[in-house]
Amino acid sequence: MRFLKDDCPYVIAEIGANHNGDMEQARAHVRAAKSAGADAAKFQSWGTGLFAQSFYDKNAELKEAVAAYAVAESDMAGLAQYCRETKIDFASTPCSAPEMAALDALDPPFIKIASMDLNHDRMLIDAAKTGRPIILSTGFSTLAEIEHALGTLEGVGHTDTVLLHCIAMYPPPEDDLVNLRNMEMLQDTFGYPVGYSDHTTGVEVTLAAIALGATVIEKHFTLDKTLPGWDHAVSADPADMAIITSAAKRIPAALGSRRRIISDGERQNADVMRRSVVAARDIRAGEILTEDHLEFRRPGTGISPNDAGRLIGRAVRHDIAADALLSDDDVARAPSQVECAA
Repeated sequence: MRFLKDDCPYVIAEIGANHNGDMEQARAHVRAAKSAGADAAKFQSWGTGLFAQSFYDKNAELKEAVAAYAVAESDMAGLAQYCRETKIDFASTPCSAPEMAALDALDPPFIKIASMDLNHDRMLIDAAKTGRPIILSTGFSTLAEIEHALGTLEGVGHTDTVLLHCIAMYPPPEDDLVNLRNMEMLQDTFGYPVGYSDHTTGVEVTLAAIALGATVIEKHFTLDKTLPGWDHAVSADPADMAIITSAAKRIPAALGSRRRIISDGERQNADVMRRSVVAARDIRAGEILTEDHLEFRRPGTGISPNDAGRLIGRAVRHDIAADALLSDDDVARAPSQVECAA
């Protein structure tokens, strides 16, 4: 997968229509996404062609939304150029064959297919024909539908796909409906890289997805969660996105290995912070050590508390001051040691 990273998730700031139809606001979102550390700024390519004309004609609210939020092809080309200048990947979600072709001409690193089009074979085939990687959201979809979609892509020779676990509600009413463990299930079932498209509020669920191994994180992005529009309330603002992008680097590194590893630094700290066996009081030469002679204090450079038993019952060879670390040289050899020496 050409755009994926080896060591951390690829983070998409899903600007969508959060520019509210203002291209200067769209560019401001691009700058903010870049500053927050996102890998891609993503938009949505749609217009009246998404809707049946009879449905569109009698829906005044929908007409207003399209007029306000849809991005003209020339404006989308300008946003792609601005992303290149800002040094952040440009991407969009096409909703028709003409929009797919226009998007392909802008050379995005991948084609994003929305959940609504997972069951749209013609759209999938058009995306595959671009030769670009596909990110496929799985909201609404049964396992059978996902299997069919992947089979459609594979049938035309396309296997460069990332599945996004997605709950297509804005936001899901309860976190326990999010089912992040579906990521593991999708990976095991289909063998493709799996990421997460997040519609929850806040960043906590996003961070959990990163910890579960998401290869891609897609999070709606806004400059202001209080703005009017569809997605602002469920979006990350720049501060949230900075947390997500930082976590995308730190969490995979922190997950590390299942193998138990004690680092050199931790060993050094153990010498300082663990305890050793010390004399609980002044001890005279010849005394036989009992537990009452022993105390356990820092540093941890002497005999471990769990090894103190080997001192019990042995005679002290010389006077020992209170609080001194005890060592095997301070006591007579044990009978078994004497026998071995003989």
